[in-house]
Amino acid sequence: MTALEPLTGLVIIDEVQRQPELLPVLRVLVDRPASRCGFLLLGSASPHLVKGTSESLAGRVGFVDLGGFSVAEVGVDRRDQLWTRGGFPRSLLAADDRASAAWRDDFIRTFLERDIPQLGITVPAETLRRFWTMVAHCHGEVWNAAQFGRSLAASEKTARHYLDILAGAFMVRVLPPWFENLRKRQVKAPKIYLRDTGILHALLRLTTLGDVQGHPKLGASFEGFALEETLGALRTRDVYYWATHGGAELDLLVNSGGKRYGFEFKYADAPGRTRSMHVAMEDLGLEHLWVLYPGKTEYPLGDRITVIPVESVGRVVEERFGRA
Repeated sequence: MTALEPLTGLVIIDEVQRQPELLPVLRVLVDRPASRCGFLLLGSASPHLVKGTSESLAGRVGFVDLGGFSVAEVGVDRRDQLWTRGGFPRSLLAADDRASAAWRDDFIRTFLERDIPQLGITVPAETLRRFWTMVAHCHGEVWNAAQFGRSLAASEKTARHYLDILAGAFMVRVLPPWFENLRKRQVKAPKIYLRDTGILHALLRLTTLGDVQGHPKLGASFEGFALEETLGALRTRDVYYWATHGGAELDLLVNSGGKRYGFEFKYADAPGRTRSMHVAMEDLGLEHLWVLYPGKTEYPLGDRITVIPVESVGRVVEERFGRA
């Protein structure tokens, strides 16, 4: 309080999750009518993950979620490199693929051995690394707590706790399911993705683009990459995936302005219209469906379905939804 009270203007506090005792002090300062400063709090973990604080700053704080580099920032020519290496600056800008992979390996180790314990979490580093690697092998799949628990020789509750840790540290994205009364059996468990494909490839021991293209998780890796590009452009939390036990699925469902929009992610030279797309359009009443792929040409697949390059999603979102 003594240090912060007399300050004016913009005060930036980095890695705020390491000092949770600051939050009650900030609440007092921002509530004062005569306050002459604002605070920009930077952190690499969700506040709910930090032990030792119950202060949420509700009603006093706005949130901006920042990912790594996007295609719009690095350019289309470096898209595949971004996909392979991920969006962390030191990984993407490394001298070569091996140097990038080495940086990511070091990052994973320091994250587990230093960053996680600093949050007050006492899970052994090797246990959490094993769980993280299991998530990488299930990237883009439906979460099954019982299966993870059996593999870890632990309970479902423990597996869920480990997932919460990685999600709270922004390493894993848990995409919730959408379900409603459609007279169909719908999937009601979330899907899990590693948010950075560079970290995904490091855990899968994939160094080059050729390694990625020859791996069984190729399609899932591209799906996660395109998903993060789309969510970065949308900047909304009202997003879901949808699937039925009959096989119909939609990779991403967005609700906006009382209408529903869909996104599919396909690693293919020229994606075509599928039965699953037709079912999703009809059952969910989609206003429009976009299919993102690694090609360069935009073309229609029929009424209200369009195939677009993954790097075009920002333009499409701006045209349809306006600026975030």
